[in-house]
Amino acid sequence: MALVYPSRHPLVAHKLASLRDTRTRAAEFRALVRNLATLLAAEATADLPTREVDVQTPLGTCRSLVLDDVVGIVPILRAGLGMSEGVLELVPEAEVWHIGLFRDEHTLRPTEYYNKWPSHPRVTLALVVDPMLATGGSAIRTCEIVRASGVDRMKVLALIAAPEGIDAFSKAMPDVPIHVGAIDERLNEVGFIHPGLGDAGDRQFGT
Repeated sequence: MALVYPSRHPLVAHKLASLRDTRTRAAEFRALVRNLATLLAAEATADLPTREVDVQTPLGTCRSLVLDDVVGIVPILRAGLGMSEGVLELVPEAEVWHIGLFRDEHTLRPTEYYNKWPSHPRVTLALVVDPMLATGGSAIRTCEIVRASGVDRMKVLALIAAPEGIDAFSKAMPDVPIHVGAIDERLNEVGFIHPGLGDAGDRQFGT
């Protein structure tokens, strides 16, 4: 079975409604993407391992818990950039590594044009972020790149997903969880999520 976790948070649903709206302009759209990424990241990181440390407070010593992971944020360019900012607000010490892919309009397959993933990463958990999980091709290729570098633990964060994309991704990466704001009806004939929100990159950057 697919490891898919649709958000049940009412704020996620509320903000997604505004994100979908054709009246939402680029500046507000970017803010919503950032906010939604923070909310989804909070849900996706709820099970991360911790270790105990002693913290000195103004009044004494407190036994506390800190993250035991080195988190890497992997935005799929260009639409994933806005989400990476939201995740960074939650995990400011995370490393950010960019992977650039574009989808061929005829074959709908991803083509890599930029890769800033290190050959020997310190990261122990990679959070792959992209607003739309449509065909699943870009997310699959990104996870292949990350895994080839030696990072086995990954999670995918998407604002909206299509059932076809979830199915394709889960077959290729059955052990990688998907945390998503909403699962929509289907892909249309040109590979866009329906009803979706249009082109997430164009709407973020006003292009």
